[in-house]
Amino acid sequence: MHMTLIDPDKQLPEASARIAKRAAAFKTDAIMVGGSTGITQEKLDKTIECIKGVTDLPVIYFPSGANAIAQRCDAIYFMSMLNSLNVRNVTGEQSKGALTIRKLGLETISMGYVIVEPGMKVGEVGEAEVVPRDNIPMAVGYALTAEMFGMDLLYLEAGSGAPEPVPSDMIRAVRESVRIPLIIGGGITSSEHAATVLRAGGDIVVTG
Repeated sequence: MHMTLIDPDKQLPEASARIAKRAAAFKTDAIMVGGSTGITQEKLDKTIECIKGVTDLPVIYFPSGANAIAQRCDAIYFMSMLNSLNVRNVTGEQSKGALTIRKLGLETISMGYVIVEPGMKVGEVGEAEVVPRDNIPMAVGYALTAEMFGMDLLYLEAGSGAPEPVPSDMIRAVRESVRIPLIIGGGITSSEHAATVLRAGGDIVVTG
């Protein structure tokens, strides 16, 4: 399965819609909207409106905080950065946004979000204690934590612009340890990268 990540802060809403339309033509399975730390509610809503005007693919909001919550998305990742050193990223922002999400009646998908070396900007902003690429037991520990907390998904993230994806042996070990679906993102810049991630046990590949 493939999902396309669109950051509303990197282009105008109309340009985001063109990206989504092109991704749909290439048979992506869903659109993820998010990634920026400073996105406004107005631009977020307009971006999703434009995307929904050109495709029937599900649009899932990938939040960076409670400051903006997508009202027209099909679902929202209710996610916790499990290896953040700042409790705000583990449960703080979630508690701020939970009531609004409930009032809006949005479908939530609980997700453990784990940052793997190098982590890039998301690791820095999220104050993550990144999982070293050679520390497989640490990755497995976080994966089991997500599953034992009852989360629906686990997302291993190398960070946007990472020179390479999460290591295959780490993906394989995590896949063998948990039953919940596994999302892999960051550093996936070619079809070969995507195929390698899927062969290792990733269920969903994210690019964008």
